Amino acid sequence: MEKFNLLVENKKDLKGVLPLISIITIVYNGAKYIERTINSVINQTYHNIEFIIIDGGSTDQTLDIIKKYEDKITFWKSEPDLGIADAFNKGISVAKGSIIGFVNSDDWYEDDTIEKVVGYFDSYSVVFGDVQFWEKNKKTHRTYGDHNRLHHGMTIAHPAVFVKKEIYNKYGLFNLEYKIAMDYEFILRLYFNKVSFYNIESILVNMSLGGLSDRKWLEACIEERKIKGLYIGKIWSYYCFIKQFSIFFVRNVIKFLKIK
Repeated sequence: MEKFNLLVENKKDLKGVLPLISIITIVYNGAKYIERTINSVINQTYHNIEFIIIDGGSTDQTLDIIKKYEDKITFWKSEPDLGIADAFNKGISVAKGSIIGFVNSDDWYEDDTIEKVVGYFDSYSVVFGDVQFWEKNKKTHRTYGDHNRLHHGMTIAHPAVFVKKEIYNKYGLFNLEYKIAMDYEFILRLYFNKVSFYNIESILVNMSLGGLSDRKWLEACIEERKIKGLYIGKIWSYYCFIKQFSIFFVRNVIKFLKIK
């Protein structure tokens, strides 16, 4: 890690020496926030980045914004897809970097996110960190990633996860069967195959509340239950599902009572 830090200090002169990092953003009608996402990638303190955008056939101003930054984007494509997992896989299929990260079209990196994580890949295959959540331009809460609790659920946020390209080659891509929890299935697959994880315990990504898994919470829980059943066992999967549903129900009752 110390040797890597010395290289980073001279990153403008040693771009070819540093690992190429592929950052993939998938988007569909994301004109409201995608410019912020793009800027968070192209303005990273780490410079050897390949930036890939996979658009699902947007009909708003998303493509105009992408074209505005075309000289900063390595590759982009706009066409219909079969869902989020399919869009993820399209990005991976064209990625040339030795390390791959995903940042959603309504989320954004810290300025030094990639510089923070890249040096750990000499020893680990998956590196992740924490997430700062936002609602209406205000910070809400921070989530602390913990891969040792993955049997409980998605305890690390996918936009804060970076994975070696060779891991996708060895263990496969995202499963198209899952429409929301495909990232959980993929991460759990790696965990049960004893792939090495490292938590840098630092905020890497800012995420906006109200994403797909928030809007379709019950569907996401059902998919998680199915995934846990495959990797851990059916009894445990139903226990976790009942627990998640109970917590969700109690929280919403409390919120309703506060409003009244």
